[in-house]
Amino acid sequence: MEQRNAPEVRIELWDEGDLDLLRQLNSPEMTVHFGGPETEEKILARHKRYYEIAQNGTGKMFKILLLPHLEVVGSVGYWDQTWKEESIFEIGWSVLSEYQGRGIATEATAKAIASIRSEKKKHKFIHAFPKTKNPASNAICRKLGFSYIGECDFEYPIGTTIRCNDWRLAVEEN
Repeated sequence: MEQRNAPEVRIELWDEGDLDLLRQLNSPEMTVHFGGPETEEKILARHKRYYEIAQNGTGKMFKILLLPHLEVVGSVGYWDQTWKEESIFEIGWSVLSEYQGRGIATEATAKAIASIRSEKKKHKFIHAFPKTKNPASNAICRKLGFSYIGECDFEYPIGTTIRCNDWRLAVEEN
């Protein structure tokens, strides 16, 4: 979805060299909506999942690059998930604090949605689950045309239940 003065971003597949970005995204201020930072062991495991997900055919994780200087400013990705007994894509994003509020996450997420739509139609819907108290991420869902389904309990990270909004977008455009 276009917005005026939208930043130009590029998304590139996550690779083994992106561990430092994941550590930056794991800071206390960046994980306030996710139950706080993970241990180094969990970060290393997450990093491995991120760069192997495309190879496994279960989704894609990307780093977000801000043009024209190719600054690495965050991540966006999607993965297979089962939600209410339905196979879906779950999508999520995170932009480093100093780059927030510029529309970067919206632009990068739109590119990730385009990536889903360019693939073989594996699932009917894409869902996002921002925390109910995360106005910025909920606004991104509205801007990108997701339909609000309602509040729900969601487990993230594993073992921690958080209150989220369930947003849904059809993979096939109308």
